[in-house]
Amino acid sequence: MRDLLAEGQKWLSGQLYQHMSREIIYRRNELSVLIRATIGKSMYDQDDGEGIVTRSQVRDFLINTRDLTTSIIGSLPKAGDTIVEIDDESEFTYEVMSMGSEPPWRYSDPFRLKLRIHAKQVYSQPS
Repeated sequence: MRDLLAEGQKWLSGQLYQHMSREIIYRRNELSVLIRATIGKSMYDQDDGEGIVTRSQVRDFLINTRDLTTSIIGSLPKAGDTIVEIDDESEFTYEVMSMGSEPPWRYSDPFRLKLRIHAKQVYSQPS
């Protein structure tokens, strides 16, 4: 029996890749790979334990799982990896990091086709 949900998710993943993504540079130490990512954002609340809640936002990079795991990087994302995004005349560097108590990445769909990687901007410069 065909799994229409899996087929639909695979089609949607392909559409995001083809029509709603841009090239980024994914780096781990001295290794780097050029891959495509769809840009998103996540909001999270962090309680300081004293009753003050800080709401923060991180940039998300949705990438095909296989693009990263079959590249020279060869594994799933790790905190401390960096992502470089070039946008017109500027270059932005993001560090992969946890969101509050959550891990730095999660699968974006039930079939593990895409990764949602959380990152915070740490540097920018004109390109």
